[in-house]
Amino acid sequence: MLSVYFQGVAMGAALILPLGPQNAFVMNQGVRRQYHLMTAALCTLSDIALICGGIFGGSALLNQSTLLLNLVTWGGVLFLLWYGWGALRTAFSGDIILASAEALKQGRWRIVATMMAVTWLNPHVYLDTFVVLGSLGGQLPSEARRWFALGSVCASVVWFFGLALLAAWLAPLLNTTRAQRIINLLVGLVMWAIALKLALQALSLW
Repeated sequence: MLSVYFQGVAMGAALILPLGPQNAFVMNQGVRRQYHLMTAALCTLSDIALICGGIFGGSALLNQSTLLLNLVTWGGVLFLLWYGWGALRTAFSGDIILASAEALKQGRWRIVATMMAVTWLNPHVYLDTFVVLGSLGGQLPSEARRWFALGSVCASVVWFFGLALLAAWLAPLLNTTRAQRIINLLVGLVMWAIALKLALQALSLW
């Protein structure tokens, strides 16, 4: 069972490490040192729900419903295009420092709402947890499936809290105009690249 656990850790890490809306948001909150541990905790709890849902049955639901898969995919494409546009607009803004200062005034509930959006409106989350992890974990025996899920969950816990703490530690270096431009430019381009990839995948199924 230990080998199954580490297989879950490896798969969870492979899916969560690439830069995406969740990681970008956690990193930005860490740089601002504003509710970054709360953000990491909420992202982790969301991932736990999605991972368990995918491995213990949600995978079959998403795979059997073409309409549901298309709704998730195209809704996510629109969301990623909008999110990427916001990041790119910030990157090319002439007043990026004032924009960051204004963002620091966000209340706790607005941060929670944004975190829920970047998690639950991102189709990549469902494809990763329901399709990939769900397909792999769903084929395992009942006991092994629990260990696989535990490994994937542990990868999420370590990654989100590690990212939030590391970003907060590096805040003096990252919270500069140049660094913020680079980060937002990178986030915007990655969001649009993910949106394009999802759109092409959806079109190929028609």
